[in-house]
Amino acid sequence: MATTCRISPSIGLLALLTVCGAQAQSIEVKDAWVRGTVPAQRATGAFMEITGKSSVRLIGVSSPVAGTVEIHNMTMQNGVMKMSQVEGIDVPAGKTIMLAPGGYHVMMMGLKQQMKPGERVPLDLLIESADKKRETVSLQVEVRDIAGKRTGAQ
Repeated sequence: MATTCRISPSIGLLALLTVCGAQAQSIEVKDAWVRGTVPAQRATGAFMEITGKSSVRLIGVSSPVAGTVEIHNMTMQNGVMKMSQVEGIDVPAGKTIMLAPGGYHVMMMGLKQQMKPGERVPLDLLIESADKKRETVSLQVEVRDIAGKRTGAQ
């Protein structure tokens, strides 16, 4: 699983387990990755599988490697593929939502650096529960090549 927690080295093991458990309590994230870029490219996408442990909504995403990060969806309209920003994605309890090329995805724009295959980039998911409580799930996401293959994959 790609989920990691950012913790000060001075926090004890019990506190570490408590904080990490709280961060990933409402969702599980699998197979998170960012599409690699060429040096001058200013935008890319991030993709993942999100499974709800309870019914929640993905309402925001941020990363220090991009000026703007938005949740987008691609749809076919009158024979033309269109991409548009969405306010959020519902993640029902026990269901897996795919963020994948050609559908829902995270759009990272105004990149501050090249996304090089094999590196990892920070990505924070903002999750809102039915009772409007919010939590941030912090990930270190693998950068794959432009075709979405892992470094060294054939």
